[in-house]
Amino acid sequence: MSRSGKLAPEVNRALFVKNLSYNVTAEELFDLFGKFGPVRQIRQGIASNTKGTAFVVYEDVMDAKQACDKLNGFNFQNRYLVDHRIAFRPGPYHKKRSLTCLWAVLYHQPEKMAKSKEDLAERQENLEKLKRQHGIE
Repeated sequence: MSRSGKLAPEVNRALFVKNLSYNVTAEELFDLFGKFGPVRQIRQGIASNTKGTAFVVYEDVMDAKQACDKLNGFNFQNRYLVDHRIAFRPGPYHKKRSLTCLWAVLYHQPEKMAKSKEDLAERQENLEKLKRQHGIE
């Protein structure tokens, strides 16, 4: 933050989210992203080449950072979210600012989800055995 109290120009409160279900509603997105702080705006892609994406704009940059950290790779409606924290920086080829994304990519992998459910069942079974073994209810 600068001395004038404004954030530096490269800091932004926006997230770009990919890999959303085509059937997700705005209410569901506000419920999910609103857990991390007040959301100013959500814009969902509606064109054929932008479906499954959304821009989420927070009131506070720290809320945006926390949401990005917690929700990147989060399983939402059987899909793993891909959150990009957006930073605006002067581009080398344009006098105007260009868009630079800082991100990690995770994709929907149903076979891994099935395996993780099997692992969960196995771990729950082991936990029940240990509880019986030690007399814990």
